[in-house]
Amino acid sequence: MLDSIISFFKSAIAEQIVGDPFWAGLALVGQVIFGCRFVLQWIVSEYKKKSHVPTAFWWISLLGSAILLSYSIHIKNPIFMLGFSLNTVIYIRNLHLIYRHARKGVITAIEQAQD
Repeated sequence: MLDSIISFFKSAIAEQIVGDPFWAGLALVGQVIFGCRFVLQWIVSEYKKKSHVPTAFWWISLLGSAILLSYSIHIKNPIFMLGFSLNTVIYIRNLHLIYRHARKGVITAIEQAQD
């Protein structure tokens, strides 16, 4: 069992990382960026002493998702393409809502209670 797992990883490394280092490196960068959004959210929440999702969370999500979408297109994986396409649309919509709301300059009762 362990031998087959090790063999699988050796094969995957040889095919994906050694065989295509640019795209493998780009995918790794995208995954690190995508993961950093949770670290950012955690740090901001600890600072505010409550759960909080900063706007930068959505920008980092969008960047990481766009990179991973481009990688999934490169490797022709329709499952990841669909997932990262949907993520990208959702992150763009969240940013649109944030900036549209900020332009209005109205603070709702819920927002006043939050800060």
